[in-house]
Amino acid sequence: MKRSTLSHSLLNIILVFAESALTLVLRLDPELRKAAYPLAKQGTVVCLRLYLPHVEVFATFSYKGVLLDAQLPADRSEPDIVINAYSIQVLNAITSHGSDATDKLQMRGEVSQVQQLKQFIMQLGMGSLIQSVIKRFKGGNSKNKPSAKETEEKKNEYKLRIKEQQTQINTLTIKNRELETTVKELQSKQKTLTISAVVAVVIAIIALIALFIN
Repeated sequence: MKRSTLSHSLLNIILVFAESALTLVLRLDPELRKAAYPLAKQGTVVCLRLYLPHVEVFATFSYKGVLLDAQLPADRSEPDIVINAYSIQVLNAITSHGSDATDKLQMRGEVSQVQQLKQFIMQLGMGSLIQSVIKRFKGGNSKNKPSAKETEEKKNEYKLRIKEQQTQINTLTIKNRELETTVKELQSKQKTLTISAVVAVVIAIIALIALFIN
């Protein structure tokens, strides 16, 4: 009894780590989330019966992820899919990322659900995870380091802006010169009018003096 309790506790610990790993992989791999979606939509429950060691695990697909437990969910009387396989076969199916190893797993259940589960297992392969991490890493670098095309486009954009600004400066310079010329002309006219007014006043004064003398 003590040995059974110990084995059950160890299995629960392993399931917790496995569930956490699945959650992480689902977050990193959008293609895996896409493969899991139809299974989660149906709330598919999978019973995995492993040999060597002899273990029975239940996987419940939901929108929160894949929940792993050593017992069938309380609201279900039986699983949708049953897989009978040796532990090494399951590991091979996950790590190989191919259809041959997945097809060797004995699956019983509704045909469409079994096919969806196979697609999920193939997408769950380590190769897919590595590719997702590489894509994400490259995506991050591409944000920090723009491509040569983007750099060239930015240069051309800056050149165009500089050219437009230079054109505006030249236009303002020309307008400024025109204003300066206009001001000078007005100043010249004002000076001429002032002199003319002074001369007219002097002439008028002389005329008045000559009139009084006579």
